[in-house]
Amino acid sequence: MSGFIHEDFLLSTESSQRLYHEFAADMPIIDYHNHLNPEQLASNHQFENITKVWLAGDHYKWRAMRANGVDEKYITGSATPVDKFAKWAETVPYMLGNPLYHWTHLELFRYFQIDELLNVDNANQVFNHCNELLQQDDYLARNLVANKNVEVLCTTDDPADHLNFHQQLKKAQNDIRVLPTFRPDNMCMVQRSDYRAYILKLSETGNHQINTFQDLLDTAKQRIEDFHLQGCRLSDHGLSYLPNVDHNQSDSSRIFDKVMDGKTASNQEADVFLITVLHHLCQWYADKGWTQQFHLGAIRNTNTRLLDLIGADVGVDSMGDWEQMPGLARFLDQLNIKEKLAKTILYNNNPRDNASFATMMANFNEHPTPGKMQFGASWWFLDQYHGIVAQLQDLSNFGLLSRFVGMITDSRSFLSFPRHEYFRRVLCDELGKEMVAGRLPEDIDMVGSMVKNICYFNAKNYFNFE
Repeated sequence: MSGFIHEDFLLSTESSQRLYHEFAADMPIIDYHNHLNPEQLASNHQFENITKVWLAGDHYKWRAMRANGVDEKYITGSATPVDKFAKWAETVPYMLGNPLYHWTHLELFRYFQIDELLNVDNANQVFNHCNELLQQDDYLARNLVANKNVEVLCTTDDPADHLNFHQQLKKAQNDIRVLPTFRPDNMCMVQRSDYRAYILKLSETGNHQINTFQDLLDTAKQRIEDFHLQGCRLSDHGLSYLPNVDHNQSDSSRIFDKVMDGKTASNQEADVFLITVLHHLCQWYADKGWTQQFHLGAIRNTNTRLLDLIGADVGVDSMGDWEQMPGLARFLDQLNIKEKLAKTILYNNNPRDNASFATMMANFNEHPTPGKMQFGASWWFLDQYHGIVAQLQDLSNFGLLSRFVGMITDSRSFLSFPRHEYFRRVLCDELGKEMVAGRLPEDIDMVGSMVKNICYFNAKNYFNFE
């Protein structure tokens, strides 16, 4: 290994290097949150070209290209795959200092053995080389995952999904376990313009007519059971914040009727409805022994022109700055009072709130689950070197880093698994520097055992995967 991505990339001390190479590098991956396409996994999809597998759907790269002045037709528009790739390669040298520069070259090296810096001059050569490899069996969708030592993969699935692709995957001979994750955001957000259409779709999937709020809850509970039978052991919620309101069954019933009648819920009504549905869902998660995840703090789809032109989730989102703690404390406490607080992972999208989130989660830990309440991995805009370091330090300061369940890809890309390597290198470098500074014991086996736990064993023991 040579060039920019070398054996000791990001590892600045001898202790860091030993921790990574002896304890972290070979650990299996449990990727318990991502957005990979179950249909492509079930069909073992073969990607036509590097543009399809690497650029399509990756809003991180789209943001960088827009920042570099690239025309939208080369990003999400009608340009050919080779022209889109050329514009991406043209952008890469301008990303020095951006985490995408690291990820880009790490992924090119790990998947395609390309050990040179991508730029406009070598774009065509790299494009053709990658496309030749993509025709081989090792580059089919499931192999792209299995060949990176992934043991468990948890996709993100709506309650209205039929889960037929997960059923196919369950029957297939796999080196990896692909499990669904219950993501009921669409069920909870009554101000969505398509809410009534969504309820109709959920009725059809759940084979249960939803005419009342109680019907909605009954269907949700049944879908949790259906997901559980397919191996699901996690839920996930992507929210701006948890509103600081109480759950209210009768008000939520009235609000549901109002919306299904074609009227619009007020902001206050939407908050009450959200919290009420969540209060029911989270109790059922606890009954099932699931882990609930909350991704909090993003403000989404801010560029309405692009939203109208292309759709949602195209890279026009930002860190939000809402007040997070009062609603979160109220919500967790109301579940805890009923002894219905499931294992919880909380992801923060604004670094100003790291310490607040870390201290809040520590309030609700209890026997017999070590690390029951997790301050989750650095997420979205914080999923980069400095964000990872800050999350590790804040978790260390206010909780038990040794009980951390580790990294996720949170990605739509089949080439994203080197993010686990990136995280592991940063983790080992931080711990190695602490050892050199005398803030951790110079006991490589003790610290190395902690590294192994964070990379793999904590997650393996934390989740109730069969």
